[in-house]
Amino acid sequence: MTSSRTTLSRRAVVTALALALAVPAAGAVTAHASPSGGTDRATATDVATAPLSLPRPTGRYAVGRDTLHLVDKSRRDPWAPSAQARELMVSLYYPGRRGGGHPTPYTSTEEARLLVEHWKVEGQMSPAAYSSTRTFARSGTRPAAGRFPLVVLSPGFTAPRSTLTHLAEELASRGFVVATVDHAYESVGTAFPGGRVLTCRACGPAQEPGMLKTVTEGRAKDLSHVIDRLTGRHASWRHAGMIDSGRIGAGGHSIGGAAALATMTADPRVRAGVNMDGSFHTEPAGIDGRPFLMVGTEAEHTPGREDGKNWDRTWQGLDGWKRWLTVRGSGHFTFTDVPVLAEQAGMVDPEVPLSGERSQEITRAYVGAFFGKWLRGERQPLLDGPVAQHPEVVFARR
Repeated sequence: MTSSRTTLSRRAVVTALALALAVPAAGAVTAHASPSGGTDRATATDVATAPLSLPRPTGRYAVGRDTLHLVDKSRRDPWAPSAQARELMVSLYYPGRRGGGHPTPYTSTEEARLLVEHWKVEGQMSPAAYSSTRTFARSGTRPAAGRFPLVVLSPGFTAPRSTLTHLAEELASRGFVVATVDHAYESVGTAFPGGRVLTCRACGPAQEPGMLKTVTEGRAKDLSHVIDRLTGRHASWRHAGMIDSGRIGAGGHSIGGAAALATMTADPRVRAGVNMDGSFHTEPAGIDGRPFLMVGTEAEHTPGREDGKNWDRTWQGLDGWKRWLTVRGSGHFTFTDVPVLAEQAGMVDPEVPLSGERSQEITRAYVGAFFGKWLRGERQPLLDGPVAQHPEVVFARR
């Protein structure tokens, strides 16, 4: 790992790694357009080559991981008209028993290569280092006894599901089954069976007016399909019996967070939802008093001055338990693996002062508390108001 420190400019992207979640701008070299309309430039020159590491999960359970390829034959893919069905890749994280199993890769080398090229940081981050990031979930882990709530998670636009790994591992260690979802043609590169790597056909169309609503609604259908395939008598996962189908939540980062609300609107099985710093593109009609958590950056999502991100209007339409939290010093990608790994690679943004360590601690604490309260029935004082342990977290509305 390089010991040099890199200065990066502000707005939506906290580090050069965060460019993975930005819509690519035509002709960009080191500047990329972010989903919120800003630009960010990387000025690093040294290459990070040593493997990186995610934070260790803190819960009582070991974490198992399986991978599923799901095909929804009832729908054609909106980004590939010639495709006969909508395809998804899903990582299943589950509470396991200690001992046994085998290490799981963070991502494939080819997926990492495509990400590094997309970020335009080939001279700063080694694909081998990124793909070798240490994770704590293990394949072949024996499932823990009992039945557990299910949480489905959707990543930001152009991002792979791997960017939500530290949160998924943490939730699984606390007693949740977690499904992270890659939506075909909406990431810069996702490996599918048969040696295929599907790239971002949606990136161009998504820049057209109104198309982010199409992305959001499509993802809501994807998440409902994942729920279909993980529950019921003919479930596709070998450990589906450990899922309590009466306790299901949805969450996501950026447009994945918007998709969580859209899924709740369309699917009454989803009892609770979380949006991590995503602009809303649909109306919150019909969630029937179910709880919803909005957590975002102070700069972008302060009530009354959030510049068209639709949080104010959405807040008014939520009729159940709700919280609007902002995090001081955070950036758009604070709620993902990005700042954790970027910090280890020597990349920092002086205008996003929240450290990678604090980023993951806050994300795990509040998202974990929310799903613990509403899917496990746990008492969670953390959600009642500000606490000294997390001074960066502001209760903007409650």
